[in-house]
Amino acid sequence: MRRGFLHIVFRLQRLIAREDGQDLVEYALIIALLVMTTTAATKPLAVVIGNAFNGIFSAFNNAIG
Repeated sequence: MRRGFLHIVFRLQRLIAREDGQDLVEYALIIALLVMTTTAATKPLAVVIGNAFNGIFSAFNNAIG
């Protein structure tokens, strides 16, 4: 069991030492930044879309009633 654990630790150390992993981390950080900005922009956009639908609903209500 201990030998298997040491094998896993050794493989992780080799993976961390590789430079390919750094590109993966950079891409993950870029994706996280995009997700945060998209999430922050969603709330104001939802308000604008909601207001547009309310305006359409009011126009239909006024036309019918």
